[in-house]
Amino acid sequence: MSGYQEIIYRTITAFVLLWGFFHLLGKQTLAHKSYHLFIATMTMGTIAGNLAFNTRIKFQYFILSYMIMGLIIYILNYAAFKSHRLRKWITGKPVILIEKGKILEASMRKIGYSLEELQQALRGKDIFYIDEVELAILETNETLSVLKKPDYQSLTKKDLSINAEQFRYPAELILDGKIQFESLTKHGLNEEWLNRELQNRSLRVSDVAYAVLGSKGNLYIDLYQDQIRDKSSR
Repeated sequence: MSGYQEIIYRTITAFVLLWGFFHLLGKQTLAHKSYHLFIATMTMGTIAGNLAFNTRIKFQYFILSYMIMGLIIYILNYAAFKSHRLRKWITGKPVILIEKGKILEASMRKIGYSLEELQQALRGKDIFYIDEVELAILETNETLSVLKKPDYQSLTKKDLSINAEQFRYPAELILDGKIQFESLTKHGLNEEWLNRELQNRSLRVSDVAYAVLGSKGNLYIDLYQDQIRDKSSR
């Protein structure tokens, strides 16, 4: 068999093996619903790529490696399906990021999830104001599940008889314990006003993890030391 023929044969074989792998494990591999599936798809792709072009390694070695990896992933999936306790170990478990309207900074630090990432995920759910959120859970597939507060559930501007002009973009005033002076100036506010609002609540800037002025002029403040127990530390 010539070099060109071998490459063609190996490439076709690699494609067929990948096709079979995805059909065997199902569409969950496409969404990377857990860490082990993400690792599996990366590894299988690497093996398939080497199978197609690395002619220095024997063909049967690639097939053996492919079959072993496929068997490992199949066993892990089966174990996760059968055992709830093993499922948590294999696929991980959801993490609560917001509970009762309070951001759980300890949970976020534990998984390396920043406030900016949380805000981006909420905007992906058409939520631009954190004070609308009652509960937010980061699922094992890295998607964010959100439950809005009762006052914000299934309501529209028409239901409230509010004109669109009455809404304004939120003004972030404090982020990670630091005053956002540019945002203050942009919205016609100043540091004296902010300090006065905090003093009325017996707070200091260093106490605040996040503060935003909402669409109706309401000031939402989240503290570093929330009164809610962080369930992730149990």
